[in-house]
Amino acid sequence: MAEKLPPKGGGLDTPRELRSRLMPNFGADPDTFGRFAERFARYMGTANFLFYMTIFVIIWVAINVVGLFGFQWDPYPFILLNLFFSTQASYAAPLILLAQNRQDDRDRVQIEQDRSRNERNLADTEYLTREVAALRISLRELATRDFIRSELRSMLEDLTAAQDGEDDGERREKQKDSRGSSRHPATSKMRAIKSGPASTGSAN
Repeated sequence: MAEKLPPKGGGLDTPRELRSRLMPNFGADPDTFGRFAERFARYMGTANFLFYMTIFVIIWVAINVVGLFGFQWDPYPFILLNLFFSTQASYAAPLILLAQNRQDDRDRVQIEQDRSRNERNLADTEYLTREVAALRISLRELATRDFIRSELRSMLEDLTAAQDGEDDGERREKQKDSRGSSRHPATSKMRAIKSGPASTGSAN
């Protein structure tokens, strides 16, 4: 079988050789020129630019209409002034587009940074949420401060109730002893005499 020859132009896996540019590169710094374009576009969007341009047009038309000091280099219909404005517009449009492209690039980078920052914040928030949930689960098995306080309060109430009960019993015993000691001796003898025959009769 005959071997297949590679195409003359090369396959998709073959890198293309760099071709020489038609226009020479003068080595201008794109950042420097871009900053100049941004300053120029920013200045053209101000009221000062419109004010100075209006004064320039009025002076140009007045001199060429009146012919002040014999100068009348651009008579009516002011072809040179129109050519000047056309040249200015042809240069201003690319400069404004370049400034807009640089602003779009900055906005894109800022959006990517904001997105990455939001993703990090979301990841941190989810991590903290999981940690808080784990802490809540672990704290369910531990005694809380309110629970310990309630248990201690109930134990204290039980101890005070038991102590009050013992005090009441001792008080009652003291009252009985005091009552027995305060009785009259005759009544005690009569009780002894009454209890004597009953005890002798039972003995017989």
